[in-house]
Amino acid sequence: MARRRFIARLPAAAVAVAAVMSTMAAAGPPAAGPPAAVPGPDKPTIRYTEYGIPHIIASDWEGLGTGYGYAAAKDNICTLADTYLMVNAQRSRYLGPEGKASPGEKQNTTSNLNSDLYFQRIKDDRVVERLLDQPAPNGPEPEVKEAIRGYVRGYNRYLAETGVNGIGDPACRGAAWVRPITELDVYRHAHAEIIMGSADPLLDGQVTAAPPGASAAAAPPASSPEETATKIRDAMAVSRRESMGSNALAVGAQGVSGGTGMLLANPHFPWQGKNRMWQSQLTIPGKVNVSGASLLGFPAVNIGHNDDVAWSHTVATVAPFGLFDVQVDPLNPTSYLVDGVWQPMTSQQVAVDVRNADGSVGKVTRTLWSTRYGPVVTSVLGIPLPWVVSAHAVRDVNMDNLRALNTWFHLDQAKDVHQVVDTLETTEGVPFFNTVASDRKGDALYADIQATPNITDEHAQSCLTLTGRLLFNQELRLPNVPPVSVFDGKRSACDWPDDPNAVAPGLMDPHKQPRLIRKDFVGNANDSAWLANPEQPLSFPRVMGDTAAPRSLRTQELILTAQNRINGTDGLPGRGFTPETMRQLLFADNSRAADLALDATVSMCRSLPFGLILVDGNLVNVSEACPVLAAWRDHDFTADSRGSWLFGNYWAFLLGGQAIEKLPWRVPFDHKDPVHTPNSLDSGSSAVRDAFGRAVLALRRAGVALNAPLSDVQKITRGGEQIPIHGSISELGVLNVVTPGLVDGKPDITFGSSFVQQVKFTADGPPQASSVLAYSQSADPSSPHHADQTRLFSSGQWVTERFTEEQIAASPALEIKVLS
Repeated sequence: MARRRFIARLPAAAVAVAAVMSTMAAAGPPAAGPPAAVPGPDKPTIRYTEYGIPHIIASDWEGLGTGYGYAAAKDNICTLADTYLMVNAQRSRYLGPEGKASPGEKQNTTSNLNSDLYFQRIKDDRVVERLLDQPAPNGPEPEVKEAIRGYVRGYNRYLAETGVNGIGDPACRGAAWVRPITELDVYRHAHAEIIMGSADPLLDGQVTAAPPGASAAAAPPASSPEETATKIRDAMAVSRRESMGSNALAVGAQGVSGGTGMLLANPHFPWQGKNRMWQSQLTIPGKVNVSGASLLGFPAVNIGHNDDVAWSHTVATVAPFGLFDVQVDPLNPTSYLVDGVWQPMTSQQVAVDVRNADGSVGKVTRTLWSTRYGPVVTSVLGIPLPWVVSAHAVRDVNMDNLRALNTWFHLDQAKDVHQVVDTLETTEGVPFFNTVASDRKGDALYADIQATPNITDEHAQSCLTLTGRLLFNQELRLPNVPPVSVFDGKRSACDWPDDPNAVAPGLMDPHKQPRLIRKDFVGNANDSAWLANPEQPLSFPRVMGDTAAPRSLRTQELILTAQNRINGTDGLPGRGFTPETMRQLLFADNSRAADLALDATVSMCRSLPFGLILVDGNLVNVSEACPVLAAWRDHDFTADSRGSWLFGNYWAFLLGGQAIEKLPWRVPFDHKDPVHTPNSLDSGSSAVRDAFGRAVLALRRAGVALNAPLSDVQKITRGGEQIPIHGSISELGVLNVVTPGLVDGKPDITFGSSFVQQVKFTADGPPQASSVLAYSQSADPSSPHHADQTRLFSSGQWVTERFTEEQIAASPALEIKVLS
């Protein structure tokens, strides 16, 4: 009766569509298998349920894209418009050259001017246009083109309805840079996301590269190969810690209570800016029915599930770029030597519009340089690569990749994990991601099949420079840091060779890339593919990551969580995963670091004479801290935990950016027992005492009580409301990663758990899923869905998914928008 009353208040067009939905729902949930071949509505229709989640249904791909574009713009018009400004190289014109290119993203310090020069070069080279002209798989498939055509129509329709001055978000209300978009804008945005793994560390170094004497700034002094390699490695480690990562766990029939398959998707993405995720369900009856989340502006689901398969991605340990060291002519440094012959570099004048201080618009023109291998680059993440006796050029494995769009459209329609593998192999479009999936048949898949440089171990050892060997091999290993190749550019044979089995030039044969299908579990937490399941270690070319090396504490925690739940040794009732235990174990916020080191730390604290530690010449009394940590027995980073903030600060001081195996352990790493080693922290170590004293001193200086609950110090601000956030940083071995910081001077989360989804398949009937989008659907502070799911996340709650037509129609929050 309540639903009839709701429908009676709807406009006439919506009543008609609601009646169609009601009729479809009366048939009950679909049986296992493909979506039922029932007719969709003639007009794209958006059904909003709780928390503003849109369920978009249409009769074709263009209509589906229209609904997606309209709904995405409604929630995040300013974030999207800002992104289109970026890929069209117009940030300096409208926002000034000195601004930050990705506001809100802690790791990105690129200026608007450098960003514009980078993307203008891509525009001038017609990179995206050339890819669009190619047939699939290198160019977009017809259904992709149709969906993007519709997306543009939906986005522009929303903007036309509101007008620039009617936008609710003050971030872009009335802004001259908010405009209707074209299909090319959307493809440029997609391409920018695909090349992100190379652009982020190398953008500044490409657009500021100048030959010796061409710049007023003095060239930085050359460092030794060892110093350069160490600095690049450390910078990449910091970038990884402060940008993005993920956990994913797929459980097969042997690990699920009641059989079938389950998946936990837990990507860690920025909470602000262009890399926000957004949740939707996309349905064309008889063709596709998929639910999950995507990066804003992608009219497909990147992480989610359909009727038969659930999948997620995690950031992989493949470096999507390689460097080439080219010897330059000291009398003509824009000439370089290849196979004994001097070749001229290619110069390119790139010009962008720039807003001057007086409001007028001028031009900035810069000469950018390229070699046969790719653009010249003079820094990596700010670490200089001086252009003196040699220069460095970069080759990006994803620069010619729009295939990822085809990849995700096919994943949205996969029927089992074997079709997932087939999609990954035939498109080679996944950019710097692993794929973890489970299916209705009870199979669990891990696959690191992606756009990978075709660098065999033999090719690498033949061509690596001294700096390259240090970066590429394991001597300077840090967890999750990809092996970057630096090859001898004097030999053309050192370029990436073409493989006849690869989709595009320079790519590795996808059949040589690691994958594993099991009935118990597989998972990944941003380490290499080696231990997707410790019972079956994988081998692969070194370019894809390390083997027989220490795993991060987060990887250990993921594996132990899976093993203990399947074996029933985690203290919870029963054996095998259920939806409730999977959700519970993620939000338990257990710290593997505390499991390994808390008891030794408490022992150290209690053994100190008079409770004193000498820190930088000052005696620090830490005796009050001993009982605080001793009482923190759950080792958790939940909102009400006391002692966790103290331990987290202590652990950060103890690590100091070094690899976990470098800490003072009594039992060192053993590759035969990688999940449990290293262990047994040396409580007598001076490093342990010093780190503990520094942590206590830091909290006192910050005015934070040693026993303060986490909710007092880790929170975000939304509309003046302080919302506590549970979880912690990756280095503590907490699966629910959150990285606290400041955004616009207020406490916030810079990146961490974003779209979290748990899916269970049943023998028949629809998937059982629940999710939570940690930062909510909308970046618009005037939206009712700006912080509603954030409050859910704060309290450890989840949204029960509405997937079938019957479930959608039964929502008490149902609102329907028909796009004529």
